[in-house]
Amino acid sequence: MVKPDGVQRGLTGEIIQRFEKRGYKMVGCKMVWPSKELLEKHYADLSGQPFFAGLIAFMATGPVVAMVWEGKEIIKMGRMMLGATNPQESAPGTLRGDYSIDVTRNIIHGSDGVDIAKKEIGLWFKPEEMFDYKSCLKEMVYE
Repeated sequence: MVKPDGVQRGLTGEIIQRFEKRGYKMVGCKMVWPSKELLEKHYADLSGQPFFAGLIAFMATGPVVAMVWEGKEIIKMGRMMLGATNPQESAPGTLRGDYSIDVTRNIIHGSDGVDIAKKEIGLWFKPEEMFDYKSCLKEMVYE
């Protein structure tokens, strides 16, 4: 998901481009201005943290772009492409390393496991908003 700061800064296209150039296939994408309730469900695992209220308030400041990507090791590689949660610990070449400075404005969220991804996809997308198709590039990306 491109967070409100990434949307406001015009980074959505760059983020999508990096995933596409890597060879991943987008199967769901939409812009939405999330409600406090949706964000509280999405970040429920962080509800006991002292920064939780600030995170929810920030994430509700504007639209986000929710996306679902498919491909080999997408969660593992996607997390590497994002960089560390704290941009100051992110290597140059990662999205956060290239475009973020502060942890509260780190431009993008990525699921950190298959079960979490399934939960998050269910929160943000209806089944009819997901697309199963064969990419014409598949043979050029995978052995």
